[in-house]
Amino acid sequence: MILPTKYLSHDRALVTVGGEILKHLEEPRSVSALWDCMREARAYKATETLISFDWFVLALNLLYAISAIDYRDGIIYGERTT
Repeated sequence: MILPTKYLSHDRALVTVGGEILKHLEEPRSVSALWDCMREARAYKATETLISFDWFVLALNLLYAISAIDYRDGIIYGERTT
């Protein structure tokens, strides 16, 4: 689930999704704005599968657990934007 396996492609692994989330956090964003950015970015890439909101939240949880993001007052901050 966190890393790609024989049954989970690399573009759905939480580490990959988390990396994509961090790319969209050049500036602090709300959860809904970040979700919209992720959906739009994945829609334009034919090679990547769409992810569900649940999978997106799991990736956010992983990033928060490893202190890569921070959440304050309804806004998500990347490590380098705090």
